[in-house]
Amino acid sequence: MQKVFVLLFVTVLGLSAADFKTIEFPSEDSLQITADFYPAPIAGAPLIILFHQAGWSRGEYREIAPKLTKMGYACLAIDQRSGDEVNGVVNETHARAEEAGKDTGYLEAIQDMQSALNYARASLNASRVIIWGSSYSSALVFVIAARNPGKINAVLAFSPGEYFARFGKSDHFISDHAAKIKIPVFITSAKSEKENWEPIYKAVPDARKMSFRPQTSGQHGSRALWEKFPEHKEYWTAVKAFLLKIN
Repeated sequence: MQKVFVLLFVTVLGLSAADFKTIEFPSEDSLQITADFYPAPIAGAPLIILFHQAGWSRGEYREIAPKLTKMGYACLAIDQRSGDEVNGVVNETHARAEEAGKDTGYLEAIQDMQSALNYARASLNASRVIIWGSSYSSALVFVIAARNPGKINAVLAFSPGEYFARFGKSDHFISDHAAKIKIPVFITSAKSEKENWEPIYKAVPDARKMSFRPQTSGQHGSRALWEKFPEHKEYWTAVKAFLLKIN
């Protein structure tokens, strides 16, 4: 019933799920973060914070976020300082960081992700927050969730792994954080990547966790949901099933 109401609300008011507003807010070190905010069709809807993969930008979600808003969610897609460009959308946070001579490594993006969570709760008045990561950021969402108990309602991770040993972290850095979170978790990836995230998934203690592995080769990161890829419908079915389960 709620889903039907949302769709009727959009139709009656003439709202477009593709509408978004580009905004800025400061990271923990005062670097300005650029983000696209996609409002939900009804007030009080859960907010999904969308983090992109390596070398990319908030443009990773230009096709995905409008579909999530049609499902009744608000979305905030941010540019982390570790990234560049995708779908014609330049990563403005990365450009500012480069200009300021700041480190743009993967782990430096944690402060941007934390600041996005803080902004969502304080300035967007989001009472329910879901965090969603792609590739390197899909691993770091477990760090953010572990450090913010009670502030995050669920995690979606597209192709997570223990990517950070070469940066001085242990080879179970992400699994250690996953073991601390007590919220629903969804993990997916390309078919061949399961061994990268299986230890992370096993470490999650919450019984509501779900995973999806495609029968075909699939895709790395959130781009698996782009319509250009043949398995996108399968991925979307799995994502929707998880979101429905936790509502």
